[in-house]
Amino acid sequence: MRARAAVATVLGPGGRTVVQRLASAPPLTLRQTGPYTVHLVSTAAGPLGGDRLALDVAVAPRTTLELGSVASTLVLPGEGESEMLITARVGTGATLRFTPEPTVLAAGCEHRLLVRLTLEPGANVLWREELVLGRHGETTGRCHARFDAIRDGLPLLRQEFTVGDPALDTSPAVHGSARCVGTTFLTAVAKEPRVADGVAVLPLAGPGTLVSALAADAVGLRSRLEWGERTTINGDDSVAFGGDGPVPGLQ
Repeated sequence: MRARAAVATVLGPGGRTVVQRLASAPPLTLRQTGPYTVHLVSTAAGPLGGDRLALDVAVAPRTTLELGSVASTLVLPGEGESEMLITARVGTGATLRFTPEPTVLAAGCEHRLLVRLTLEPGANVLWREELVLGRHGETTGRCHARFDAIRDGLPLLRQEFTVGDPALDTSPAVHGSARCVGTTFLTAVAKEPRVADGVAVLPLAGPGTLVSALAADAVGLRSRLEWGERTTINGDDSVAFGGDGPVPGLQ
């Protein structure tokens, strides 16, 4: 299956955001759920092996878009490798909050997740990605994730992560015994690096911040990522973890 979806905003009267374009193709179906909020609704199983899916996001200057999903994405095995390509451009002074539910890598799947993010001057972004390494009681499928962010025409972050490769999974330096891994990229700047139980907040040179986390389950992963996001945006590290994590002891 090959499918492409797209969402685009424009600046409307009075400076309000208008979702100008919503284009969908199963399994990628977009629904507007608020004045500047759009959710991805899965209308078919997938991605399956061999599928090629693409999502295009365009946030016009001085507009706001919140993009999420109503449920987790389950990547299933099939004939060949599946691919999800997300291309996003955030205009000058615009804001994008990209917070979909986790991607679950079913045993036997082979998947590529590619993100190409372009930021114009003054763009504000929070971009969260979460991977669950297999369904309950099964091993993880294989996934190669690549994230490329460019700001003002210059590389800001280039990151790759591979899971499901036996040569890498046996190393405790990758994800150890964790069943969930995730990152949040923010254009907000953390005051300093912070490391707590299962989570790290690292300022980028761009400027920007990368929050990386590991956890035993999806609830714990979300809690750790949100803690890292709060410490970056608010500078507040006093809020306890939920899920499987304790109150972090910063180092």
